[in-house]
Amino acid sequence: MGSSEPETATTSFKRVFPPLYTPTGDASTDRLAFFHILEKLKTQKRTGWIPNAESISDHMYRMAILAMCTSDITLDISKCVMMSVVHDLAEAQVGDITPREGISKEEKRQLEAEAMHNFMHGMLHGSPPALRIEAIWKEYEEGETHEARFVKDLDRLEMALQASEYETAHAMDLQSFFDSSLPYLRHHEVKQWGESLAQSRQS
Repeated sequence: MGSSEPETATTSFKRVFPPLYTPTGDASTDRLAFFHILEKLKTQKRTGWIPNAESISDHMYRMAILAMCTSDITLDISKCVMMSVVHDLAEAQVGDITPREGISKEEKRQLEAEAMHNFMHGMLHGSPPALRIEAIWKEYEEGETHEARFVKDLDRLEMALQASEYETAHAMDLQSFFDSSLPYLRHHEVKQWGESLAQSRQS
């Protein structure tokens, strides 16, 4: 669940990361390897709350639909949708790293950057589509543009929505996930959505 997850005590568990893909030099073979590694986004679970949680791609898909729901005409909506579906792409390689694992933000950032470089240059050979994906991912990571900040808010809101649904389905108290997400929403419309969610929990 990454940086939006509330800080918790670290565990003694040490994640073992799979080796990066070794390119064959054949564009077709390496591209197919990339297509296959995308399956990991469908099977890797988001971590930090319940066993057998939603997958990484589940999270990104809802973010993409949320991006399409905005009425903010100053945003490049197409870019926001693409950013939503690539912002956690590196997790196909490294999984959903949470603060409790004792991995620093710097190390996490480095692992994810290495994964993205491997995907875009080892598997997709630095092709124009690869460079487009890489540029959108970097834009999100840097968090400087209107679109990147908006999508970061969608990341926070999606986690809060999922927390609300898990509270209902499993009779859990996940207040810490709301505390680490809703107060940090900055985009005016996403803040309104977050306020509606908070009010729904009180009814």
